[in-house]
Amino acid sequence: MFSIVLAIHLVLAFILIVLVLLQHGKGADAGANFGGGSSQSVFGSGGSNNFMLKATSVIAALFFITSLTLAYLGAQQSKGYKSVTQAPAVVKMTEEQKNVPVVPE
Repeated sequence: MFSIVLAIHLVLAFILIVLVLLQHGKGADAGANFGGGSSQSVFGSGGSNNFMLKATSVIAALFFITSLTLAYLGAQQSKGYKSVTQAPAVVKMTEEQKNVPVVPE
């Protein structure tokens, strides 16, 4: 479950970055008065401001929800451990590996 939510979170982060970079700044509207003409845009004469604002808001809300979900799932996975050092080791050593002497350099 954690992996699925993490993958969705990363996709949402990428989409959110792209949406923010595609939006026009507040000063960009002044150029349209001098012949920039937003009536030629894909989103019509109203421009893409409303669409981009709504899309960014929805993606940001979903990003926030996945952030909270990841925090909750991470807390549930580490329940019972007081610190990182008490968590079980990821790599288990075999008996042969444990008995190999360490050679000092």
